Amino acid sequence: GLPSCLLCLCLGTSVYCDDAGLEHIPALPPDTTYLYARFNRIGAVRAGDFSGLEKLKHIDLSGNSISRADADAFRLLPSLQELLLPQNLLRELPELPRAIVRLDASLNRIASAGLRPGAFRDLKQLQFLHLSDNQLDFIPVPLPESLRSLHLQNNNIRTMHEDTFCDSQEQGQIRRALEDIRLDGNPINLSLFPNAFFCLPRLPTGRFS
Repeated sequence: GLPSCLLCLCLGTSVYCDDAGLEHIPALPPDTTYLYARFNRIGAVRAGDFSGLEKLKHIDLSGNSISRADADAFRLLPSLQELLLPQNLLRELPELPRAIVRLDASLNRIASAGLRPGAFRDLKQLQFLHLSDNQLDFIPVPLPESLRSLHLQNNNIRTMHEDTFCDSQEQGQIRRALEDIRLDGNPINLSLFPNAFFCLPRLPTGRFS
């Protein structure tokens, strides 16, 4: 009878806490691999909330009121591959574990100042980075070669560097993985940066006039 299995539904190693009126992360069974705690009233994620959960692969905290996540709230989870935080009130992005494959922090209040310099540099497994509908004013770089999908629509991005996606010193470079880039809804005119896309399999979605 751990608290999470009284408040939520525990099925195997998955814990379902959707729309349960939670105000904080409940104590979870040590073998938890999937946590769904969407549409609650959770306001913060603390460093110890997931302590010892070495098998945790997937966390979905969509649609809460999270305004703060401690720097170590997720970083020390060795198996975490998917972290979903859309529709919250975050202003800063916490540090991420090296195994992360998918991050969705869209529909928050994250500004560029809320990202650590090189926040995604060492995430060699990251494939999906979705930060749409925030307050970013530049594209976070460097982006790992593993990245397949980058959603930055509806931010405040006005400019980019020619090395944002491609290495300008390697004209033969082809970034085959990065096929989905969304920059629509930003005040940037992509046609002003023609040398920024030469290595991409397809152009970003956005304004070219």
